[in-house]
Amino acid sequence: MKKSTLIDAPAIERPELYLPGFLLKQSPSRKSFFTYLYVENKVYNLLMLILIIAQFILFKLLYPFPDFFSDSYSYITAAYNHRDVNIWPIGYSKFLLVFHWFTHSALALNLFQYLFLEISALYFYHTIVYFYPTGKNTRTILCLFLFFNPLNLYLANYVSSDAIFIALSLIWLTQLFWIIHRPSPYHLLVQAVIFFIAFTFRYNALYYPLIAAAAFILSKQKPWLKVTGIISGPMLIIPFIIFSSNAAKKMTGTAQFPPILGGWQWGNNALYMRGFIEEDSTQFPTPETTELDGIARTYFRQTPPPQEQLASYVANFFIRQPEAPLKQYMEKKYKNTPDYGSVEQWGKVAPVFGQYGLFLIKRHPLAFARYYLLVNTKNYFLPPLEKLEIYNLGFSEIWPIAAYWFDLHSLKVTCVSKTLQGTLLFIYTVLFAILNLYFVVALSLFIKKSIWKTCAKDLNYTILIVAGFLLLNFLFSVFANIIVIRYQVFPMILLLAFMMLLTDQLELAGYAKKGEGDDARYQPSLQPKIS
Repeated sequence: MKKSTLIDAPAIERPELYLPGFLLKQSPSRKSFFTYLYVENKVYNLLMLILIIAQFILFKLLYPFPDFFSDSYSYITAAYNHRDVNIWPIGYSKFLLVFHWFTHSALALNLFQYLFLEISALYFYHTIVYFYPTGKNTRTILCLFLFFNPLNLYLANYVSSDAIFIALSLIWLTQLFWIIHRPSPYHLLVQAVIFFIAFTFRYNALYYPLIAAAAFILSKQKPWLKVTGIISGPMLIIPFIIFSSNAAKKMTGTAQFPPILGGWQWGNNALYMRGFIEEDSTQFPTPETTELDGIARTYFRQTPPPQEQLASYVANFFIRQPEAPLKQYMEKKYKNTPDYGSVEQWGKVAPVFGQYGLFLIKRHPLAFARYYLLVNTKNYFLPPLEKLEIYNLGFSEIWPIAAYWFDLHSLKVTCVSKTLQGTLLFIYTVLFAILNLYFVVALSLFIKKSIWKTCAKDLNYTILIVAGFLLLNFLFSVFANIIVIRYQVFPMILLLAFMMLLTDQLELAGYAKKGEGDDARYQPSLQPKIS
């Protein structure tokens, strides 16, 4: 058999993409995904699965117990009490309850979370490689980041919704890629169900339907299927929103969504600027908000927190601090109850906090931008490790409810080092900033040099969808959420994957331009002879 006159390579559909020094794996668009996945990559998948499990075993030798923080105990308590509403979205607590029916093993929970995350990442990875021509460096870097990343192990070790939410988000977005390239009713149904489940785990998914709608509009399918796809996700969550609102009303006397934490977040956000603005205390809409503002004004006169301290609290200083106005007001007005404990306290004051916060933000948007949004924007590009910085918050014991839930015989937990994870994971804070910068530069060059005109429409649509998602994630995070690294892992994966794809396109354009002048071998029209 003759070899290529340029390189040794198997036959490919577009030889012009197989260039010396820049080996691209052409998307096998004429092959079925089943053939690609289970025939061509069977050995690769098996090897990845073995290595993934081996990593988990090694990790659990170093960290034999799960990692807990305050949210963990909140999730477990809600599961134990069969609650329908909690400070956090109730989906993960319901998952813990169902998982508990099958096994009480903490090891099994951590293993499930890790395998679910990694298998979702494998699906995402293969879909990228299947649909788009990818450079060797792109495949290598993606493989290392998705399957040999210590961050995934630490996230899966938490009793928290993070790992499962990331996995669900990866599956959901991958379904959108399929809807753009090869739409089918199956993908329509799967993306809607996955979105619904993800929404019950974390309200960050609130803006996902906007991205899904764009994908359906850009897809090649009948108008009625596009409309069905656009409304299917929102229609699924409407009953959940009604259910959650009614559950909150039963507990607190007021229907509210998002339950509890939404009001706290708006009150917290507004308090970041309250010490710097003038506001007539007689203008507040209710006696409760007037009373809360009186506590706030007294607080800022006596112990105004410095801006450096506010910035170090991932934009939730007034939620966390017991001496701050929100918790002062809560302790003054309500006490724990036997049925709900502190959750009822939090829930009853949440509507007041939400009304108070939104009132101030609407009246002082510039101050809000300066004293809250600016702080949160900095946090976005340099998201702190927060709970990931130290194992079990630095404690050697866990709460009794966790020991009971997982059938642990002692409250003591051990690990190789409580501080090791902070040392290992510190780089991700800086990495997220670098990835954002790189993606913006690569996308700008992609547009400025008109490289998009030479790319397939489906690739351009996908890049547009991902760019839109990252923009909405930025806006949602800065305006309405705390920002920590575990909330930005999914965007980090997208940034890495698509900055590499954009880099591939930029390099290909560079090869093509070089071929026009210096070396005819690089001209796309001159295909190497492969037999």
